[in-house]
Amino acid sequence: MPGDENLNPFIKALQDKLAEEITLIDLSKESSFADTFILATGNSEIHMRTLLDNVSQTLDRMGLNYRIEGEKSPKWILLDAGNMVINIFSREGRNFYRLESIWANAETTRIED
Repeated sequence: MPGDENLNPFIKALQDKLAEEITLIDLSKESSFADTFILATGNSEIHMRTLLDNVSQTLDRMGLNYRIEGEKSPKWILLDAGNMVINIFSREGRNFYRLESIWANAETTRIED
């Protein structure tokens, strides 16, 4: 999964805006609704919106269809692009939803800052 070049633009979009704790979860063997979760943490609501804007612009440039859920949430914003779901959390939201624990059997890769 870390070598999957299709994910690189999204990882870069998050890194460019200083997302924290970027993590990839490979769901391809665990679920039928998505192949990959990308998780990232923002350090404020404004930072979360900045991450959302940058990832949305990347999806738009690539011509990919997606939908956004929780756009006004202070804890969790989700971009659903079909086989890839990008989750942008506040610190509180990341600790509350604990997706890494829920998908503990899936291969997980932490992207170094």
